[in-house]
Amino acid sequence: MKTKTLKKDKVNIITLGCSKNMVDSEVLSGQLLANDIDVVHESGRKDHNIVVVNTCGFIDKAKEESINTILDQVELKQRGRLDKVYVTGCLSERYRGDLEAEIPGVDAWFGTMELPLILKQFDADYKAELLGERLLSTPTHYAYLKIAEGCNRTCSFCAIPLMRGKHVSRPIESLVAEAEKLVNSGVKEIMLIAQELTYYGLDLYKERRLSELLRALAGIKGLEWIRLHYAYPHKFPMEILDVMKEFPNICNYIDMPLQHAADNMLKAMKRQITRVEMEELVTAIREKVPGICLRTTLITGFPGETLEDVEEMKAFLEKMRFDRVGVFTYSHEEGTSAHDLEDDIPAEEKERRAQEIMEVQQEISLEKNQEKVGQVFRVIVDKKESGRYLARTEFDSVEVDNEVIINTTKRLKPGEFVTVKITKAFDYDLEGELI
Repeated sequence: MKTKTLKKDKVNIITLGCSKNMVDSEVLSGQLLANDIDVVHESGRKDHNIVVVNTCGFIDKAKEESINTILDQVELKQRGRLDKVYVTGCLSERYRGDLEAEIPGVDAWFGTMELPLILKQFDADYKAELLGERLLSTPTHYAYLKIAEGCNRTCSFCAIPLMRGKHVSRPIESLVAEAEKLVNSGVKEIMLIAQELTYYGLDLYKERRLSELLRALAGIKGLEWIRLHYAYPHKFPMEILDVMKEFPNICNYIDMPLQHAADNMLKAMKRQITRVEMEELVTAIREKVPGICLRTTLITGFPGETLEDVEEMKAFLEKMRFDRVGVFTYSHEEGTSAHDLEDDIPAEEKERRAQEIMEVQQEISLEKNQEKVGQVFRVIVDKKESGRYLARTEFDSVEVDNEVIINTTKRLKPGEFVTVKITKAFDYDLEGELI
C-alpha cells in the first residue's frame, strides 16, 4: 500500500470561470471542512492527494482551459502524485457523456447542482444547517453573494440555461443571514451576483424584490459596500436606484451587459430591447443617480454582423460614454438558437473587431480618468504589490475594473479604507496620494 493513502485526505479545489463558480467552490469547501476533511483553494504546495476541478463551459476559450486543466490533473494522477481527480461545474454538466469517454482518468463527473453527490465521494454528508458557511477563496475583505441560480432569458448566444437551469431566487432571509456571517468574519464589501440580478424574486415572491433585498442588506452593521453585478436592461427595475440613493453603503455602480448596439444584432441575439430603448434607459439611470458608474460588456462577431454594425457599436460607445467596458468575441455554442446560424466571421476578424471597439473605449476611459485628477476619493485597499498599494473606488469592482495606485511609506492593511487625492491618470488606472 502506498504511504500516501495512509495520510488524511487533503482536497485542492481548482476553480475556472466566473465568480458564480467561485461561490460554488467556496460552498463545497465549507461542507468538506464541516465533515473534517482538509481543503484548500488552488494550492501550489502539492501536499494534497485529491483534486476537484470546477469547470467553466461558457465559451470556447473557457472550455479549452477547463479541458487542459483536467488533463493536467489526470497526468499528475497517472504519475502517482494524486489519488483522485473529480470534475464538476458547467462543462461537466453540459458534456459529461462525451468527457467520460474521452478522459477516462477522471474518477467521477458531477453537474452544477450535485454537491451532495460530490460529498458522497468523501463519505461526507451534506449539512443543510451550514447554509451560508463558506471557506472564502477571495481576500478576507470582500466576497461574492450569489442571490439566485439559473436564468429564464433566452438570449440566442448563451448556453447558461443549458448548464444552470431556470432562474431560482434565494429567500431574502437566507441571503441576509449569509451576508451577516460574512461581515462577522471580516468582509467589508459584498458583490451581488446572479445570471440576472434584476429578475430576482419573480419566481419566489411573484414580483421583483431586488430593492427589498438591498434594503435588508444595507442595514447590516459593518457592511461598507454593496455592489451590483449582471443586471439585465429589459424591464430594468428603476426602484433599485431609489434604494441606491437612500443608502450610502450601496455603491453607485451597476454592471449591465448590453451585448450590442445595432438593432438587427440585438434582435438576432433575442435581447428584447432596441438601441433607442437602451439609450433612454442609460440616460434615465444617470439622471436618477448622478455620477453613477455604468459598466457594460459587448460581443463582436455574432453571425451576420457587418462592419456597419461594428461602426454603430463604436458610435454608441462614443455617445453613451460608459465608465467601464469589456468585449467578448462570439462563441458558437451547441444547443443555443444562434447555433442554427452560420458562424460566418473568422476568429481573427472577431478579435480585430473587439480590439477596434476597445480602442474607442480606451480613449473614453483615459478622458474620464483625467477628469478625476485633483479629486478626492474614499478607496478600499486590496493588496500591496511591487512596493505600492493597489486600491479601488466605489466605482470599481474587483479584477475587472480600474485600480488606484498609492505610493506611501505608511503601512496599510487589505480591507482598510483610506482617503486619496488623485495625482495621475492612465488609460485604465489612477494614481493618488494619501490625505
